[in-house]
Amino acid sequence: MVDRVTVTLTLNGERRRFEVPPGRRLLDLLRDDAGLTGTKEGCGAGECGACTVLLDGVPVTSCLVLAASADGREVVTVEGLGSGALHPFQEALVARGGVQCGFCTPGVAVTGAAALARGVTGAERTRLLAGNLCRCTGYAKILAALDDAAEAVDAPA
Repeated sequence: MVDRVTVTLTLNGERRRFEVPPGRRLLDLLRDDAGLTGTKEGCGAGECGACTVLLDGVPVTSCLVLAASADGREVVTVEGLGSGALHPFQEALVARGGVQCGFCTPGVAVTGAAALARGVTGAERTRLLAGNLCRCTGYAKILAALDDAAEAVDAPA
C-alpha cells in the first residue's frame, strides 16, 4: 500500500511539490500543506462552491478533486488572482458591497475571474455563478460587480 504520493503543480504561478496521502483532496493540500487558507470548505460535497479554484483555468470545486489528479497542472486560488493587487473583480466586489460575511467570496471571486477571462457575458455569467451559494448578498451586488469588472477589463488603457 502506498502511503504517500508526490504531487508537483504550478500553484499561483509557482512550481510546488507536495508529498501527500493518496486520498488527499486538493482542498486539503491547498489549506493544510500549502497554507493557503483563502479557499474555504463549505459543504464538502461540491454543492456550495466555497472551495472553488481554477484547475488549468477551469473553475472546480476542490473538495471533490483528488490532489494527485492535479499533478502537472496549474492551480490558481483566490490568493493568486491578482498579481500583487486585487483582481478587478475582487475590487468591484468590494466597491459594490458584494462581500458581506465573506465565506463564499473566495469561490465567487475565482469563478467570476474565470468568467471574465473567458469573455463570458450576460446570462452565461449568471449561469456560471449559480454554483456558488451566497446567503447574504442576494447575488444582485455580485452580478453588478461582475458587470463593473467586465467594463474595467474591456476599457482601453
